[in-house]
Amino acid sequence: MKRLRITVDGTAYDVTVEEVGGAATAPAAAPAAAPVSAPAAAAAPAAAPAAARAAPAAPMGSGAAGEVPSPLAGTVLKIEVTVGQTVGAGDPVLVLEAMKMESVISSPMAGTVKSIDVAAGSSVQEGQVLMTIG
Repeated sequence: MKRLRITVDGTAYDVTVEEVGGAATAPAAAPAAAPVSAPAAAAAPAAAPAAARAAPAAPMGSGAAGEVPSPLAGTVLKIEVTVGQTVGAGDPVLVLEAMKMESVISSPMAGTVKSIDVAAGSSVQEGQVLMTIG
């Protein structure tokens, strides 16, 4: 077991790390491996938001024609469009917050906003229809 202090965005965290399956004959290699693996583990959550931002492209095509489903569960922070407004493919239409991260939801197609099915401040589930564009 090794005790490490990891600092993320200015906040220090004391963690205990257990090495499993390590080489018992090379104790000098263990200290070098522990600091490298601990920051890599800390970096994994930072990679998740990038994946979450890339996620909207796949679910958007999964709804009925013109439906804009939520790519993740979260809270509607801001609605960028109004019913009757013309939008282009890729235009931002809504901002969601999930785990203190803001995700901009873009229009999957060009058209006119036919309906907005959520309100600012409302909670949404993954796959829930946010609006319809036709």
